[in-house]
Amino acid sequence: MRMCSIASGSSGNCVYVGSDTTHLLVDTGISRRKIEEGLKTLALSVQDLDGILITHEHSDHISGLGVLIRRREIPIYATRGTIQKMREMESLRHIPADLFQEVREEEHFTIKDVMVAPMQISHDAAQPAAYRFRHDKKWVGIITDLGVYNEYTVECMRGMDVILLEANHDVRMLESGPYPYYLKRRILGERGHLSNELSGRFLSRILHDQLKAVILGHLSKENNLAELAYETVRLEITMADNEFKGNDFPIMVAKRDEVSGVVEI
Repeated sequence: MRMCSIASGSSGNCVYVGSDTTHLLVDTGISRRKIEEGLKTLALSVQDLDGILITHEHSDHISGLGVLIRRREIPIYATRGTIQKMREMESLRHIPADLFQEVREEEHFTIKDVMVAPMQISHDAAQPAAYRFRHDKKWVGIITDLGVYNEYTVECMRGMDVILLEANHDVRMLESGPYPYYLKRRILGERGHLSNELSGRFLSRILHDQLKAVILGHLSKENNLAELAYETVRLEITMADNEFKGNDFPIMVAKRDEVSGVVEI
């Protein structure tokens, strides 16, 4: 099983997850050309895709979906609320209704030889979800766009072999930055985005000896820096009340406009 971030940030998100025989995308918030270029680095094409999983309907997660589907009809998996919002959008009305496959949080399903486990998250969208994937007893988790985590979130993400987790903003950069007050409150709220500090604290709750890699994603262009996210998360892990330190696990930062390294387990 392998995972690769094709793009990750406030301007667009797309992640590849797959096995030798099953190839999936999580979100399509970048152009078709960039998606095709990203797949090409994995020796894949759009024709190889078996499904697209959408976390929620915000543009940085679906802006490339309509054009991609014009090239090839691919099943689209999302919650009922997300599907309803997408079908109201002019740019997506050409998509055949039978391509939309409704998923329910807590109900696992399979796409060929990959099991998908959706979960609830807290974000200001209709019915947002995160996804976990299992193949050959290995787990990959992708969770971004959550303003807050709780015991449910922690339990859902325990036991992952690889996790891509949001580290959206540095609180001080956001508070002193140019965003209007209402937008700052939204980002900092319980239905907003996870800060670097909260990302590190969340990771501290789910670390285990078999964890192979941590990828920090969905960084804000205006309110974060890759180096700052990396160091803050490492420090939070080291300071946490557990047996692990920030250097005990490979921690990478997903690139905004480039394909990141492929993680294989």
